[in-house]
Amino acid sequence: MKGQSTSYVRVGDSGGKATFHFCPTCGVNVYYVIGAGEYVAIPVGTFADPTFPAPTYSVYEDRKHAWVVVPENAERWA
Repeated sequence: MKGQSTSYVRVGDSGGKATFHFCPTCGVNVYYVIGAGEYVAIPVGTFADPTFPAPTYSVYEDRKHAWVVVPENAERWA
């Protein structure tokens, strides 16, 4: 990964940590690292691609905004 970022660490319900990296100029969340670096995730909104495929599973669905619609055939995780 190249370039500068500002980071913020969040602690999840399970106690696991995720480090979110933001653009220091505009503040957009560019990517985040889960745990000790096992996974790097890039938010789909970072690409602003209207043809990006719909999600195939839903996590923490009970916390979603009311206007979010999860596809009917998506696998749901607790």
